[in-house]
Amino acid sequence: MGPVTNWAGNVTFAAGRVHRPGTVEQLQQLVADSCRVRVLGTGHSFSRVADTTGELVAIDAINLAVEFDDVQQTVTVPGGARFSGIVTALHDRGRALANLGSLPHISVAGAAATGTHGSGDRNRSLSASVVGVELVQADGELVTHTSADDGFAGSVLALGAAGVMTRLTLATRPAFDMRQQVWRDAPLSRVLAHFDDIMSCAYSVSLFSEPGRRDVIDQIWIKSHADAQPPDGAVWGARAATEPAHPITGHDSRAATEQGGRRAPWFEVLPHFRASFTPSSGDEQQSEYLVARRHAGAALGAVHRLDLDDALQVMEVRTVAAEQLWLSPAFGRDSVAIHFTWHNRDAEVRRACAAVERALDAFEPRPHWGKVFTLEPLTIRQSYPRLVDFQQLAARHDPNRKFGNAFLDAFIY
Repeated sequence: MGPVTNWAGNVTFAAGRVHRPGTVEQLQQLVADSCRVRVLGTGHSFSRVADTTGELVAIDAINLAVEFDDVQQTVTVPGGARFSGIVTALHDRGRALANLGSLPHISVAGAAATGTHGSGDRNRSLSASVVGVELVQADGELVTHTSADDGFAGSVLALGAAGVMTRLTLATRPAFDMRQQVWRDAPLSRVLAHFDDIMSCAYSVSLFSEPGRRDVIDQIWIKSHADAQPPDGAVWGARAATEPAHPITGHDSRAATEQGGRRAPWFEVLPHFRASFTPSSGDEQQSEYLVARRHAGAALGAVHRLDLDDALQVMEVRTVAAEQLWLSPAFGRDSVAIHFTWHNRDAEVRRACAAVERALDAFEPRPHWGKVFTLEPLTIRQSYPRLVDFQQLAARHDPNRKFGNAFLDAFIY
């Protein structure tokens, strides 16, 4: 049917077809019979993390039930499920996830495997909510691991190296309502001076900067508990938005989640985009680098001094709480995530990434595994203190590297 590509079209997979087993048993047989296997989620990664010269497998056709454990307050969901497909069922049971990414379109397993995150000073990555996982090992055996097991910190955010995740058990919290407010045109100097106050003023906060305006934060998106006192962005020199906004100026604001301070369920506010619309701009590439929170001011100042106008659509800044998942870009440190949505032009993107990486070099940046980056493999390997532990875990799960690929060979093995 033609070449297989990711969502953005900037990656054409070496595999010429995608297998779509309809049952776990079919998946087990496929894995057992294959020499090389990688799983393709919703294709929202912009790196070659999912690429393979072997068999490319999608698990979205495996129809498994969503199961609730009211005693443990967890929910078990199919790995191929999208967040948009499970949040309503959760809310109807009076439960919620602690956080969501900006896109509800992505799969639960894909988000967990790559360290995808939302924003919030006290919010860890989406992977950190996983307390149990069922996966198909390299020999086709179906196994279950829980957070009580040794090595669990390397079994979920594993870049697909530990096996194919068929079910994930997620910790939940009581459902809650939220409100979202957008503030515009805050002077960069004021934002940097009040950075900690701004990023801690609500449950989730995002800053957006457009090309050509290096001295201004164009938008501040503030997602608060519905009953909390909303912050006044005027103290940071911003003005309240008078109409709904899209993160990228000029794009259809109907694609964005509820704004204007209107009360709505958590899952209608935490993402940036509605599931019924094309996320973000649709024609793009993305990069993201996480640096230690203590470097926020210096790192943001360095990036804002760069001329990225020929490549950049929008830059977003979020915060992520420290966690202990071995391959998490937020491992061991509260982090600031500096995210770039680029125009979908390879040469310009690579030049822009190289410039950003040079600017952030002193702050030990860790790139998002699913985004575009040009950092040297050795530099990345050296930034993960538990990498050897992960290598040993992966060797036990997959001694012949059936789930490996060139990306893992370079950056992990």
